[in-house]
Amino acid sequence: MMLRIYNARIWTGERYIDGGEMWTEDGKIRYVGEVSPLILLPWDREINAGGNLIIPSFKNVHAHSPMAFLRSQADDMALNDWLFKQVFPREAKLTPEDCYWLTRLAILEYLSSGISVASDMYFHLESIADACVDSGFRNVILEGVTANNLQGLEKLLQNDMDILGKKGELINYRLGLHAEYTNSEESIRALAEFARANKMPVYTHLSETKSEVEGCVERHSKTPAIYLAEQGLFDFGGIAYHFVHPSDADIKALKDKGVSVTSCPASNLKLASGIAPLKKLIDSGINVALGTDGPASNNCLDMFREMFLATGLQKATLSDPTAIDGETVLKMATVNGAKAMGLKELESIEMGNSADFVMIDLRQPNMQPINNPLKNLVYAGSKSNVLMTVINGLIRFERGEYFVGEDVEKIYSKCQEITDRILER
Repeated sequence: MMLRIYNARIWTGERYIDGGEMWTEDGKIRYVGEVSPLILLPWDREINAGGNLIIPSFKNVHAHSPMAFLRSQADDMALNDWLFKQVFPREAKLTPEDCYWLTRLAILEYLSSGISVASDMYFHLESIADACVDSGFRNVILEGVTANNLQGLEKLLQNDMDILGKKGELINYRLGLHAEYTNSEESIRALAEFARANKMPVYTHLSETKSEVEGCVERHSKTPAIYLAEQGLFDFGGIAYHFVHPSDADIKALKDKGVSVTSCPASNLKLASGIAPLKKLIDSGINVALGTDGPASNNCLDMFREMFLATGLQKATLSDPTAIDGETVLKMATVNGAKAMGLKELESIEMGNSADFVMIDLRQPNMQPINNPLKNLVYAGSKSNVLMTVINGLIRFERGEYFVGEDVEKIYSKCQEITDRILER
């Protein structure tokens, strides 16, 4: 598809163009800049942006998309009760087909929030990948290894790599450890060995709660970050999800290993896990990105809410209104997310990069008057401002309409049937 968008404000992720245009072809950005002396090309579509804003797509760096069936069903509970009494027993009933349809539901919400890629730690990975491919959505998928996976772990991971590696350019595979507290020393070492042998990063939940940190110290006389780093888990980098309760030594250990941090402020607030020290992490030189976590713990898959909470909570807890500025948070939700997942071609809107971007409607009351539209996105923006979400050069959401290869009402109906069955209604 050849697409031309003109008369647009464009933030590439690095520079701001007022009154520019961009061209895409075969899923790539072919031109971005000031108005060009136009060579007449056989455009499939030309769009007058009307002065609206184009930005790199949002990246949801931590998700459990199929957990949509538990949205507003497992609320107002402590994390351990939520996880072991509500989530794990009901997840055990999910079939591969269930995960397919539930992922398709989550994708609809991602698209309406301007998200073009999520990173799912879950199971039935092929079904999740198929849902993404069928919807034209990107995913960085990983198995959440636990001690239960120890027998046949290498075969499981190699099989994941072989199957998901054939799903096309929308799907990337990474290694994942669910958490230190759901693993044994043997399973952690086995995953670390596989990661080293294949030179792959590892993503994991890390220091999400105080009790998690205290439990690890009791078991190993070390914090989770230090313990996992010493086991060699991060020898090729990775991502730490949440990282709410780190020590200075933990921060240094992750920085030294090139590990990114993905903060999920809404989920951490709802589960009362705490507030991650984002300013401290950023000041240390760690790459910090944002994620929503799953729709059972958030319950909203909305990057606008995550952005506002990420900056607002730092300002409040540090009593410093300058703690993290709006444009820094916008980078966390876009550029930094791509960097964390190793998706360099999604970091910015530049020639040769993948054509993943969002058009923001500035002709709404919350975006007027126009002073600083980038900061205003963080402090006043909402999903209602997302006009269009483009993935790999194809429009997947535009003005409330989804282009995902399936009837939206069918997706809703399928997911309700799944939920009613699992909850035994």
